Amino acid sequence: MDTHDKTAPALDLGPPARQIRELIGAVDDRQLTGPTPCPDYSVRELLGHLLGLTAAFRDAAYKKLGPTTDTPPESALPELPADWRTVLPPLLDELVAAWRSPAALEGMTRAGGVDLPGQVAGMVVRNELVVHGWDLARSTGQEFRADEASLLSSEAMLAPDDDDRSGPGAIFGPPVPVPADAPLVDRVIALSGRRPDWHPGA
Repeated sequence: MDTHDKTAPALDLGPPARQIRELIGAVDDRQLTGPTPCPDYSVRELLGHLLGLTAAFRDAAYKKLGPTTDTPPESALPELPADWRTVLPPLLDELVAAWRSPAALEGMTRAGGVDLPGQVAGMVVRNELVVHGWDLARSTGQEFRADEASLLSSEAMLAPDDDDRSGPGAIFGPPVPVPADAPLVDRVIALSGRRPDWHPGA
């Protein structure tokens, strides 16, 4: 007897995507030039990065390789189109729908100009939504709420290994020390190289 739940999504990006939708709805235009935990990004560039990665990983899920999936994120500062408020929310919905298909996790795909297994790409985009959702919340003075499943996935992906995370091209900075009993969200953010107590002006 097949007990597999065929209605369950292969990867549920719904919770972190919904969080970002809520956050962008409360962003004031005057905040776009403000700082973020990403030293090279203002809020404007952070939103541009979110828009770009959302399109790239949507296409990566469908194995639709091309300009969106081939461009390294560090190649240029992200640009934010004037219509981002109407473009990004439906794009997030498309991303969630794309990764609900089991086919998204099969075989190889590409994102940011890097070829990687679909399973790994799924973990990467889930983590991107979590960490950059936190970035956006902190940068704009909003509450950040992340679901436990997404946080645990990020914690597993960001756990320190033997790779050097301090040299040129490193995606994340060295982990920031936090107490062992710190909340899960603080541990995840610290693993990404950010200070969990960061706020504008800190």
